[in-house]
Amino acid sequence: MTSMTDQHLEVIAGVDTHGQTHHAAVVDRLGRHLADKEFAATGAGYRQLMTWLGSHGTVAAVGVEGTGAYGAELARVLTRSGLSVVEVDRPDRKMRRLRGKSDPIDAYAAATAVASGRATGTPKTRDGIVEAIRALRVPRRSAIKARTQAINQARQLLVTAPEALRAQLRGLSATELARTCARLRPDDLAGPTGATKAALRRLGRRILALAEEIAELDAELKTLTTQAAPALLVRTGVGPDVAGQLLATAGDNPDRLHSEAAFAHLCGVAPIPASSGRRDRHRLNRGGDRAANHALHTIALSRMRWDPRTKAYVQRRTKEGLSKKDIMRCLKRHIARDIYRALIHDLQARYAHPSPPAADLPQAA
Repeated sequence: MTSMTDQHLEVIAGVDTHGQTHHAAVVDRLGRHLADKEFAATGAGYRQLMTWLGSHGTVAAVGVEGTGAYGAELARVLTRSGLSVVEVDRPDRKMRRLRGKSDPIDAYAAATAVASGRATGTPKTRDGIVEAIRALRVPRRSAIKARTQAINQARQLLVTAPEALRAQLRGLSATELARTCARLRPDDLAGPTGATKAALRRLGRRILALAEEIAELDAELKTLTTQAAPALLVRTGVGPDVAGQLLATAGDNPDRLHSEAAFAHLCGVAPIPASSGRRDRHRLNRGGDRAANHALHTIALSRMRWDPRTKAYVQRRTKEGLSKKDIMRCLKRHIARDIYRALIHDLQARYAHPSPPAADLPQAA
């Protein structure tokens, strides 16, 4: 039974999240273990978890592991209830080998990470238009992958198909091949020609259906990204697909991106020192969100081809002796700064207060 003194005790909680259950633990400001308990990953379980946390004192913060996966709804519920939620990374392998692995151990580790100040990340709110964009990008990505796979399978079938069928379909583009295959009329399935026609017909119909699905998703995403990020979309090299990925990486809450340097680290474009002896240099960053890094890479390639300032920058840096990798690293870091300004402008305009028109924002090379 909790005493009156305990009611005024300030505690910090940690939660190890799973698909069906969440395990919560409570520590005091000094990191001493107080209690732990398992709860169902349901609405009723979330309410029980919050009641249980409050029974141990005043909850200063809750560290949640997996706020982008199993802990997403729990983080939303805790935030709506007024609790401070901190995103906690999984313990590294060295720590797991030393301390072992169990739900209580992981829950206490999450609470200790918050109490010690090692965990300070702000989780995504996942309750606005950016979350809607992220959700629609999931089926689009799988549809593109499935369409590419179907096209490759159709072309592979043509490699071993009878010459009469190969001659009919030779030299066609992917779209023309799909349309032509969808109109094929197989006859005798016991023969190689008939069976190949039947297979190509099904693949052709699948490609066309997936292409229609992708077109519908592209139209929906274009509307949402235009509504969510008008300043971002006017940037050179930024289209709806790239903007959607960068928005999904940033999240709905602009307070997560407290500086453009933090955004560069998030996208894996912050320079990493690689100096040794008399050589002073930096190397590419292999960390961060690789999908966001790929989006910045796409912008860089587009600007290197079409933007006059970027072309001049590449030529100047090449004359200075920089390699193509180093030039790309520097260019992506500049682009991250430009993208950060546009993202903050759009997110603050939507969730905080009105900002100047997008056309008034400067662009970086």
